[in-house]
Amino acid sequence: MRIISRKALRVFWEEHPDARQSLQAWYADIKHANWKSPSDIKKVYRNTSFVANNRVVFNIKGNKYRVIVAVQYKYRLVFIRFAGTHQEYDQVDAATV
Repeated sequence: MRIISRKALRVFWEEHPDARQSLQAWYADIKHANWKSPSDIKKVYRNTSFVANNRVVFNIKGNKYRVIVAVQYKYRLVFIRFAGTHQEYDQVDAATV
């Protein structure tokens, strides 16, 4: 998959250094994935949540952090829409972020 934009992850892990390794591993996994549908994601990431507007919520580092992405399966694109703590996640609408 093509990921847009890694910068959001980098900015986040600069504020939360303990998230860096987990986010880098997640990024590498996603980069090599070939998702054609939500079921392809669910096969690998069982704790992933799917919300409206093709948004997918990933738990990072034992659910301490969350990443929300918008996926366009047809074009193999993943747009990083949000990276934050669990508390910050509670303040956003995952379907519209």
